[in-house]
Amino acid sequence: MTACDHAGATYRASPNFGPRRDSKTPDMILLHYTGMSSGDAALGRLCDLSAEVSSHYLVFEDGRIMQLVAEQQRAWHAGASSWKGESDINSLSIGIEIVNPGHEIGIVDYPAEQIAAVIALCGDIVQRHCVPAERILAHSDVAPGRKLDPGEHFPWDELHRNGVGHWIEPSSIRGGRFFSVGDCGEPIEALQSMLALYGYGIEIDGVFDEKMRAVIEAFQRHFRQERVDGVADQSTIETLHRLLSAQSSL
Repeated sequence: MTACDHAGATYRASPNFGPRRDSKTPDMILLHYTGMSSGDAALGRLCDLSAEVSSHYLVFEDGRIMQLVAEQQRAWHAGASSWKGESDINSLSIGIEIVNPGHEIGIVDYPAEQIAAVIALCGDIVQRHCVPAERILAHSDVAPGRKLDPGEHFPWDELHRNGVGHWIEPSSIRGGRFFSVGDCGEPIEALQSMLALYGYGIEIDGVFDEKMRAVIEAFQRHFRQERVDGVADQSTIETLHRLLSAQSSL
């Protein structure tokens, strides 16, 4: 039997993996939801050679953790993605799939037992691989518009209270100036620069287009969950400012 990297996991080998490229080692944790009808269905797909998809871990609703790919190997979970100019996220990350039906089927709240298991697993990975707090990310962060997981129901604040991830209390939603699709100019360029500085893959061209809307939605889905609408309102922009300030002090 193959030994698990995480003591709380059981092993079920997936054939879908390969070596990490260019001698890269993981310094990122990427969180997903399974987006399928059940954990067993997700497990079957993640271990199906023809599906060509996998993750390092699968966390069930009751807190059970299953390891599918050794951490030293490159699992196939991120797809087309980018963060801080890097596009091979699979080689840089450890992927954790969390059982939840997701947006298409009907996203539900994550059970307490499941979140406790995710926190314990992430904490262990952080210790062993020295993962910085700001590099514990959502799939939607690295693939805006293409992916929505783990979604706006995921309790990033609870992870942060338990020492996992980079997060601050979002600024309150109120009136004031906002930016949306169709706007352009220097304020848009400045906002794009801030998003890129945090890590999001966005072109800095001063044009608020559909791609930028998707990035704003991804940011809100992680850091300002009360309203996910792709509009860069005062709350969104202030939250981004404060995250950047907090990041620079880490």
